[in-house]
Amino acid sequence: MTDTCDILISGGGIAGLTAAAAFGHAGLNVVCVDPAPPITERDVDGSDMRTTAFLQPAQTLLETCGLWARLSDHAAPLQIMRIVDAGGELPEPRIVRDFNAADISDMPFGWNLPNWLLRREMVARLAELPNVDFRPGTGTSGLFTRTGEARVTLTDGTRVRCKLVLAADGRNSPMREAAGIDVNTIRYGQKALAFAVTHPISHQNVSTEIHRSGGPFTLVPLPDWQGSPSSAIVWMERGATAQELLAMEPEAFEAAMTERSCGLFGPLKLASRRTIWPIISQSAERLNGERVALMAEAAHVVPPIGAQGLNMSLGDLGTLLELAQARPEGLGDAQMLDAYHKARHNEIALRVKGIDMLNRASMVETRALRDVRAAGLNALYSLAPVRKTLMQMGLGVR
Repeated sequence: MTDTCDILISGGGIAGLTAAAAFGHAGLNVVCVDPAPPITERDVDGSDMRTTAFLQPAQTLLETCGLWARLSDHAAPLQIMRIVDAGGELPEPRIVRDFNAADISDMPFGWNLPNWLLRREMVARLAELPNVDFRPGTGTSGLFTRTGEARVTLTDGTRVRCKLVLAADGRNSPMREAAGIDVNTIRYGQKALAFAVTHPISHQNVSTEIHRSGGPFTLVPLPDWQGSPSSAIVWMERGATAQELLAMEPEAFEAAMTERSCGLFGPLKLASRRTIWPIISQSAERLNGERVALMAEAAHVVPPIGAQGLNMSLGDLGTLLELAQARPEGLGDAQMLDAYHKARHNEIALRVKGIDMLNRASMVETRALRDVRAAGLNALYSLAPVRKTLMQMGLGVR
């Protein structure tokens, strides 16, 4: 059996589902496949307890393709990004600096949503688009390309002929491998714990990133949970320490995370199960092959700092969408994909390098280096033009 479409999207994560909605809304015929059916409930095995912060440019894209209307009521705005240095002798704040979106915009930096909920709403949106065929439980197993088209073999034996294969199938992308594109990977020996908490002190729409050693401890606002203020936490630590934390009994874990949070929100209480994720940096040597474009984690992976990961991915999608609409007759051809690589590759390389440096700074163990980190934060914050430029860069402003 052979099917035809304009775009075959390999990968049904947040990035792949968004791409399917965007290209479907633009009128293209899309097939989107993923080997794992999306888990769209909060408290079930396998649910993704991480959250995604959509920054301002991403919200515009989501609104255009009909997703934002489904998401806005569930989103917690991020008005202030607070950086706390707690690298002194005791785990307590010694420098606190606020980066306020009001300094550069009349909108928040972004909006935070749980990943499981994003999948639920995105799958529902795809069901409204008659030209999008979402096939959960089916993956990609083979790729054959010619100058005029690509032929993709799916795990159920179906073959799909298309003009463009969009690889949004993760850091171990089978389509990237099939296209023969190499990656450069940095391993930090870190893992991240992701979970939700409640706390007695309101977050007031402030995202708080606390630096001590091992990696940042970040609390990102969520809507209230069962009547209490709630936040999503990403706790990055060296791998062995992270595994020890994962294995702790809930009461001991809550005490440990309250201490690591410097008590800024009062006693933290688990409001979800804990999940654990490996931390790497990775970038593809090219973003394109014959009839193939890489995006999202197939193209670049960064540590979860500054809400950059998915927003880089949506930068990829925005560029591809612009190129496809500018030359519809050239969808997936060498001219389009060369232009895509040139538009995105250098910016991605700079962001991957910058986040790598921030992560290494957050990991430092020795007091002397932690003092240097604190001095650097103070210096950057004290210069208003530099502070505003950093905020604009974080939003993706060139």
